[in-house]
Amino acid sequence: MLLAQDRHAADPAWGLDDIRGHGTQLAGLALFGDLTLNLQSTMPVTISHRLESVKLLPDGGVNPHHLLGVVTRRAIDTVEQTERRRTFTLAVTTDEDTPHDGAPTSWSTEIDQLASGVSGAQPQARLIPVSAGNSDNNKFSAAPYLGVCDHPDNELESPAQAWNAISVGAYTEKTMLPAGAALTIVAPFGDLSPSSRTASWSSTWPLKPDIVLEGGNWAADTIPPPMRHGWLSLLTTHHSYPQRSFSFTFDTSAATAIAAKQITELWSDYPLLWPETIRALYVASARWTPQMRSHLPAQPTKGSYARLFQRYGYGVPDLERAHRSASNALSLIVQDVIIPYGISEKGGDVHKEMRLFTLPWPVEELRKLGNASVTLRVALSSFIAPNPAEASRGSRYRYASHNLRFKLNRAGENAQQFMARISKAAEPIGPQVDEDDLWVFGSDRRDVGSLHIDQLTCKASDLARRNILAIHPVAGWWKSKKLLQEAEPEVRFALIVEIDTQGVEAELYAEVEATVDILNAAQAIII
Repeated sequence: MLLAQDRHAADPAWGLDDIRGHGTQLAGLALFGDLTLNLQSTMPVTISHRLESVKLLPDGGVNPHHLLGVVTRRAIDTVEQTERRRTFTLAVTTDEDTPHDGAPTSWSTEIDQLASGVSGAQPQARLIPVSAGNSDNNKFSAAPYLGVCDHPDNELESPAQAWNAISVGAYTEKTMLPAGAALTIVAPFGDLSPSSRTASWSSTWPLKPDIVLEGGNWAADTIPPPMRHGWLSLLTTHHSYPQRSFSFTFDTSAATAIAAKQITELWSDYPLLWPETIRALYVASARWTPQMRSHLPAQPTKGSYARLFQRYGYGVPDLERAHRSASNALSLIVQDVIIPYGISEKGGDVHKEMRLFTLPWPVEELRKLGNASVTLRVALSSFIAPNPAEASRGSRYRYASHNLRFKLNRAGENAQQFMARISKAAEPIGPQVDEDDLWVFGSDRRDVGSLHIDQLTCKASDLARRNILAIHPVAGWWKSKKLLQEAEPEVRFALIVEIDTQGVEAELYAEVEATVDILNAAQAIII
C-alpha cells in the first residue's frame, strides 16, 4: 500500500483506488522489476526509490480526446505539490490520433511542453517515459509477424511520438512454453515483441521508439490469432492483495514500467544530473541484440538501419554500460547552456552562439593503440519547447523552439577549418551531406528530434587527432526577430561522449582524469 499522501488523481472527484489493476501491475514492475526472476533467486532485492501514483483515467467512461493533454498536465501539477525528483511514467496512449505519421498531436505537444518545463505549475524539466502502444492480435495470421508490426496501420500511438519523451517499445526474451503445449512462440529470442507498435514515417519527424524492453511474447495455435500466455508474460503485483499476490502483465506498458525503474535507479545514483542528461545517458546505453542485427544485410549502409530504428529505436538499454567507466571504456558528460539565436547589428536574426570543446582525449594512450579500432559514441540531448500552433506541425524547424547539432573535426582538420565547415551547415535545406562516412547512422537519422546519437569506428591514432567537438544551432521557431527583441532564450543541453576500445587493454581513464580541467565553460563529469 502506498502512503495516503503519495496517492493522487488528476480529478479530485475520482477515487484513488486501482479498480482495473493496470496501475498496480506497473507499480510492481517499477519497484521490483519482473518478479519471475526475483522469485527464482535467493538474492536480496535492493530498492533505491519510492512510488507515487496519480490516476489519469476515470473509473467509469473515458477522458474526452481533446482534453488528454490537459488531464495529463493536471495530473503532474497535482503530484508536484510536493517537491521531489520524479520519473513520470505514462503507459496510456490513444488511437484517436491515428494516423499521425509521426507529426505532433495536441497530446504529444503537451508532453513536449511538460518535459521542457514550459507547461505545468512548476517551471522545471521532467523525465517522461511513454509507452509506444500495443498491436491488435486479431490482425495477425500465420504469416511472419514482423510484417504486421511494420505496417503503417500499426504505427506508434500518440503521445509516444513526443520529441522530449523517452518512447518505449517492447522486445522479448521469453520463449519457453510448458512441456507438451501444442503451441509455438511468435517472436524469436531477442526480437520485437508482437505487441509493440513501430514507426513507419519518413525522416521528417523523430523515429520512435527510443528504446525497447521486455514486454512478453505471444503463443500461436494452428488457428489464428496468437494469444498472450502466462509463461510468456511478466510477473508482478496484483491489485487485490492480500486475496491475490501476483498477476501477469505484458506489452509496452510493462516495458515502460521497467524503463521507469531503470531510469530512476540511474538518476538516484547521479542526482546532480539534469533530466536531459539522464535521458541521453540511458538511451545511449542501448544496443541492438544479435537477433535484431540479423535483419541487416551483410554490408549495411546508413539507410539499412532505418528499419531497425523504426522497430527497436536504439535497442535494449544496459544500466551497467550507463554506469561504467572501466579501464577499457570512458564516458564524459558535459552539461552546458547555449543562446542559439540573437539579433545582429543590422537588425536581422542570426545564430548567436556555438559551443566548441577541446576534448581531453587520452592522446598518449590512443597513440599507443596505433591501428587498433576504437569506437566513439556521441549523444546530444536538449528539451525543445514546441510551437503548439497547428500550422507549425508540418515542419520540424517551425515546431521546435531550437534545434542543436554536434560535429566532430576530421583528422588533420584544425579549429579554423572546422568552424568554417560548421558555418555551412547552419542553415539546413534538405538532406545533409555527411561530414564523414565513418559515422554509422548518418545525418538523416541523427539530425531529427531532440536527442541525437551516432557513433564511428576508426583507428585509435586517428581518433587522437579528432578532439574538437562543436555544438551549434540550426533553425527553430525561437529564431524570430519579434521574439528575440523581447529576450534571447538560453537553452540547456547535455553531451555524452564515450570511447570504447572494444576489449583492448588501455588506461584511458587516468590520462583523462589528469586533464579534464581543460573543458572550458562547462561542467564535466567522469563516470
